[in-house]
Amino acid sequence: MTSNDSTPKPAAKDPWDLPDVSGLVVGVLGGTGDQGRGLAYRLARAGQKVIIGSRAVERAEAAAAELGLGIEGADNADCARRSDVVIIAVPWDGHAKTLESLRAELAGKLVVDCVNPLGFDKKGAYALKPEEGSAAEQAAALLPDSRVTAAFHHLSAVLLQDVSIEEIDTDVMVLGEARADTDIVQALAARIPGMRGVFAGRLRNAHQVESLVANLISVNRRYKAHAGLRVTDV
Repeated sequence: MTSNDSTPKPAAKDPWDLPDVSGLVVGVLGGTGDQGRGLAYRLARAGQKVIIGSRAVERAEAAAAELGLGIEGADNADCARRSDVVIIAVPWDGHAKTLESLRAELAGKLVVDCVNPLGFDKKGAYALKPEEGSAAEQAAALLPDSRVTAAFHHLSAVLLQDVSIEEIDTDVMVLGEARADTDIVQALAARIPGMRGVFAGRLRNAHQVESLVANLISVNRRYKAHAGLRVTDV
């Protein structure tokens, strides 16, 4: 004799039901560079507590003072320790060395890698293929005690830093292994007016997201633009 289990299944989680991240402290390693500085500015302007990290604390403090909005500057290690979420926005050639030196400080943290491994020659930008597969996968390998995600690759540093622009019309592709972590990053992206965070797969798919920046650079050069991405029908 069999019995039918009539217990209704729980409703699927709404993919746009994202957590409240307003109380999280966001650190930006590489926050004195154009991309990191722009992200720090936009997140702070949206009301997020932001700390800029740099190898030289004086550079971080100077950048923070120039940006205002309550942004603080610190050396990379102190920035990592004091932050709940840490965005990695360092140059590709310093990526591995920076992460290796901060393994202890980044343990237990949600790390968001936005580094794009690119090369440049007379034909323009082209994608590099790290041994691990992508910058994000390299970060995951070097930071085994951190929760590594990938996002914010396709944003124009020029638009991010332009104080006259109220909204930035773009989507942010977010990759990671745990939904709770990618939801947090999506919610952070959504704090910036005009942006959405869109889940785009696991870290094994990060290479094509990172490498697409080479295509966007070509678009920008041809059309004198600051191109971003929009994902349709979601």
